[in-house]
Amino acid sequence: MPSNAPTIADLMNECTRSAVHLEMRDHYGVAAEADDFREWLETGRVDIDPASPGWAPWVDLVSRAVARGVTVRRARIVSEPVTDYIRYEHASTVVNVHAGEQVRWLPRRQASTIALPGNDFWLFDDHLIRWGHFSGNGALVGHDVSDDTAAVKLCAEAFDTVWDRAIPHDQYQIH
Repeated sequence: MPSNAPTIADLMNECTRSAVHLEMRDHYGVAAEADDFREWLETGRVDIDPASPGWAPWVDLVSRAVARGVTVRRARIVSEPVTDYIRYEHASTVVNVHAGEQVRWLPRRQASTIALPGNDFWLFDDHLIRWGHFSGNGALVGHDVSDDTAAVKLCAEAFDTVWDRAIPHDQYQIH
């Protein structure tokens, strides 16, 4: 499904106050990460160099946003015991934090009473959602955007509740 949604970079560059990201899947099959994930599975090595070609664009984007005063937060709801993919993601999150993101983890069993949207999302400045759509095996199939007031309210409340319950990255122990 082709997407004509603005890129994360475009939206982050236009953002003035806050960018929050809620991830709710236990596995992502994103093509751009496939080789790095496979290497991690085989060797235990993961790219955590903020200046590497895989990370530098993201680190630059987030660092510039944070320098402008934008708060960038990412929360992940995860099943425990965690999947190999979540272990991989946890191992590389040090780069997200280095870039200026605040990251927290919420065990799925603690999310049972939270009204959650059906898809992962980014919410920019509490008014624009960029939905991420994934296939059953975690492959990215597209994005779209919405400024629907009810959807924005759901996403903002869901993120805030997850954030309040979640464990900061440096304190979260993989189970």
